[in-house]
Amino acid sequence: MGNKPTQKVLVVDDEEPILELLKYNLEKQGYDVRTAADGQQAVEQAKKFHPDLVLLDIMMPKMDGVEACRQIRAIPEMVNTFVVFLTARAEEYSEVAAFDVGADDYILKPIKPRALMSRISALFRRDSKKKNTSSQIKIGDLVIDRTSYTVQIKGKEVSLPKKEFELLFFLAQNPNKVFSRDDLLQNIWGSDVYVLARTVDVHIRKVREKIGDDYITTVKGVGYKFNLS
Repeated sequence: MGNKPTQKVLVVDDEEPILELLKYNLEKQGYDVRTAADGQQAVEQAKKFHPDLVLLDIMMPKMDGVEACRQIRAIPEMVNTFVVFLTARAEEYSEVAAFDVGADDYILKPIKPRALMSRISALFRRDSKKKNTSSQIKIGDLVIDRTSYTVQIKGKEVSLPKKEFELLFFLAQNPNKVFSRDDLLQNIWGSDVYVLARTVDVHIRKVREKIGDDYITTVKGVGYKFNLS
């Protein structure tokens, strides 16, 4: 098995057999694992446990997974946490809703443990590589700091969820270069994650709402670019 990972994982599902299956396989890989049986428990556990990854079902009692993700993303210590949905909901609107609240991946049940472990490892590997890049970008009144995952405009801090931040950081690292939606999906979400192209548009819209329309330009029929002017 080699060196054990140090990451902490919170598994959330209202089906006990699934919790046990995932807990067993994750602990076998060396992860520190906690479980929760509904959305409310997930939020409470996240506040105490501060996991590096949350595996989250959608259809659960008391609080569904989408609302749980929204509340987890609002916890300051959870800015860098990955959230992966594991669900039987195959509808497009469910997937869009999940990415809209900050999901990093959306995986349909039934769960294939070995494939899931590989995807989790890939998430953490990509994150490690990104942390080794230049940590701060300053362009005019805009300051983007990867170390603290913070964005400031004219000295005022703006809150961006993980994927919105990574999208802005990537574009700002490559000013005046046009990227298609597929380019952005590959670089931000990764080739092993299936995400709708529309998800990029949603994230760009949200970033613009927070930092203004001057920084990211739509190149009609092609994609997006970060303006350096």
